[in-house]
Amino acid sequence: MLRPHVLLTVLVFAVIAAFAVHLATQNGSPSRNGTIASNDTNTKSGNSDGGNGYSSGDGDRRNYGGNRQDNTPGQFDYYALVLSWSPTYCAEKGEDDNTQCNRRDGRRYSFVLHGLWPQYDYGYPSACRLPRRPFVPNDVISSMMDIMPSRGLVIHEYRTHGTCSGLDPARYFTLAHQLFDGIVIPEQFRNPFEKQFVSPSEIRGEFLRANPKLKPDMIAVVCGGAGKGLREVRICYSKDGQPRSCGRNENQNKLCSTDRVFVPPTRSTASQDSPSRWSPPSQAPATTNRQAPLPGPRMDYDYGQRNR
Repeated sequence: MLRPHVLLTVLVFAVIAAFAVHLATQNGSPSRNGTIASNDTNTKSGNSDGGNGYSSGDGDRRNYGGNRQDNTPGQFDYYALVLSWSPTYCAEKGEDDNTQCNRRDGRRYSFVLHGLWPQYDYGYPSACRLPRRPFVPNDVISSMMDIMPSRGLVIHEYRTHGTCSGLDPARYFTLAHQLFDGIVIPEQFRNPFEKQFVSPSEIRGEFLRANPKLKPDMIAVVCGGAGKGLREVRICYSKDGQPRSCGRNENQNKLCSTDRVFVPPTRSTASQDSPSRWSPPSQAPATTNRQAPLPGPRMDYDYGQRNR
């Protein structure tokens, strides 16, 4: 039989061992959201630009969907057509971008299509789950290169935003191209050779004058960076492609509150540049007929399986 002081010692060590096991279990256990708990609160998320130099541009917005089910394809309130001012991107991130910024033919872009984003009135869905992986066929990518000169950006935008539209890649990018083609770029921003300093209200005013169907609450200007450079112009549309008022995502005071926006020059010297718009590809794929009616949701496609 163990003596009392030996028994007490055994009990003390048993309690210590049990406490140590409990701590180890807590440090390695899953948290409530299914991820492994970590003491590193400074971990940063990776770049979500798909390797093309563009960020998603979504800032600190969240997937606020009210009481609806978030991230469900086809369930959103409106589209934001996002036009990116290419000279700002090229000055900040495009040093090695030979497709958009360092073309040998001397061509430089002014506004290009960043994306077509399904939005909630407040917040937005993102990377919606599909039956198969979101494969974008090569012919669809090629059909967008005249206004969206980055293969990586095309793929990234479908995976992040297009999957939430309820449209397959061909129909989603057909709609995006149709809406982009329907916007008249003001003369002031077609191919400026000199830098400009203008206010967000002036930029919006130029777009409104060039596009009489738009109203002031349908358009927003985005600026940022150390020089408050022009980054984007966002124009809002209904699901069926009609101009409509924007939601709270496009709050002008939050997107660009300065009264002085720096607009870097384009300075394109390519001989094939039109004074107004870019020329579309000589032959677009049959699946992206831009004269066809606006596409409606369809989820029974094969996500490019037949093209592999």
